[in-house]
Amino acid sequence: MEVYIILSDTGTLFTKMIKRFTKHPLNHASISFSKELVDETYSFGRKRANNPFIGGFIRENMNGELFQSATCAIYSCSVSEREYKQMRKLVQQFEKQQQDYKYNLIGLFGVLLNKKMNRKRAFFCSEFVATVLNRGGIDIKGKHPSLVKPNDLGDCENFRLLYKGQLISYLLQYSNQPTQEIANDTKKQRKILIYSRVC
Repeated sequence: MEVYIILSDTGTLFTKMIKRFTKHPLNHASISFSKELVDETYSFGRKRANNPFIGGFIRENMNGELFQSATCAIYSCSVSEREYKQMRKLVQQFEKQQQDYKYNLIGLFGVLLNKKMNRKRAFFCSEFVATVLNRGGIDIKGKHPSLVKPNDLGDCENFRLLYKGQLISYLLQYSNQPTQEIANDTKKQRKILIYSRVC
């Protein structure tokens, strides 16, 4: 069975700030149980596309306005059925109790200082992804999840690179929506993005 890791750059102000510190181009991490990335992609991030200050556990809309101009790298990882079920079960627990979780902004500073700041019920994106992978027995470079950066996920030997480029181009491969309709929707949503460029 396969799980999928998505590293992305939405081009927002917050990701640009993080990029200055990490020196890596892709600084948001998500995990998906679907190759199409449509229904089962999860992370920790902003709850609303136009409000960067309210964050937590999210089921991500990869076709949404936040990702319309995103670049990405998509990786797959083969796991056993048991490991797959363990990871999905943990994500389902997060989803059922999502109101109890917050975005671990303080933890980002811990990563920069290489100091573990394991806050209860608070995660940043790559910390969450690493936690889910750990539940399936996948260790990320021997690091505690609270110290895992998005590029650590991309460097993990367990993962195989499937795609690198514009996210919308990847989504078009698996979409039932006509290409022209998606293109028209994208143009409209990019106009909205001008007013919401903070992640």
